Amino acid sequence: MAVGNPGGTPDEPLGPRTELDGRTVPVVGPEVVDEATPIRARGLALPSDWSRWAAPLISFVLIVAAWQALVVIARLPRFILPAPDAVFAAFVGQFPLLLSNTWVTLLETLAGFFLSIVVAVPLAILISSSSALRNGIYPFLLLGQSVPKQAIAPLLLLWLGYGDGPKVVLAFLTAFFPIVVNTAIGLQMTPPEMLDLARLLSASRWRVFAKVTFPAAMPYFFAGLKVAISLAIVGAVIGEFIGADRGLGQMIVLFSANQRTDIAFAAIAMLSLLGIALFALISLAERVVCPWYDKAS
Repeated sequence: MAVGNPGGTPDEPLGPRTELDGRTVPVVGPEVVDEATPIRARGLALPSDWSRWAAPLISFVLIVAAWQALVVIARLPRFILPAPDAVFAAFVGQFPLLLSNTWVTLLETLAGFFLSIVVAVPLAILISSSSALRNGIYPFLLLGQSVPKQAIAPLLLLWLGYGDGPKVVLAFLTAFFPIVVNTAIGLQMTPPEMLDLARLLSASRWRVFAKVTFPAAMPYFFAGLKVAISLAIVGAVIGEFIGADRGLGQMIVLFSANQRTDIAFAAIAMLSLLGIALFALISLAERVVCPWYDKAS
């Protein structure tokens, strides 16, 4: 058994030692490190907050540099592929217009997103509570998910008109599936030992669901929300592509047709920022609602 050298004299070599044939000798082989030794002293770098942002930032800079080099070397016209500096100038110059249309797309996205939560969560509870319901509902969920949303967008436009209705419905349809599937899976993944403990305490079925099953499913629920919010933006933009007089999707169609692709790229950049912001808000909500899961992960 390896022992330290707390009582050694200055003449004795420091380091890990072991007993061999009644004698204490230094350990030969891979370095043995005391558990109390700080990690940085062992030569291992600790992850820091800045390192989490450094990699994506460096990747972004490299992509923009490659984009700029491509435009300059290939001498591409601005209406084919604008340079990053032209897109940035359009973003700054058209920011009031971009911001006003962002609010439209944001409201359509959030309306469809929250509607999908209201419908998907109760349906997921039904699916997880009964195998008969699961077998009867799942095929229709898969069938609806397999239909391209672009195919039904013209029909929604015909049925609901040119208002916000088709965009909200498309956002709902695209966000609905990941929420219901992830929540249903989470409700079925409750640790058995927690259920056994609740039964030993004579907890009612409703109390078991409220205190054990549903909290255990929250990480799966938020995983579905993170996927759904991005898809909801896609659904809203698809609706704006088909027929709209405002919104970021309508801006992309309009300025692309007018060969102002720099403004169209600026609208795409605004959509990306919107998606990142909404994803970050859901991640923050997950940390607040599920602090135990954040610490465990």
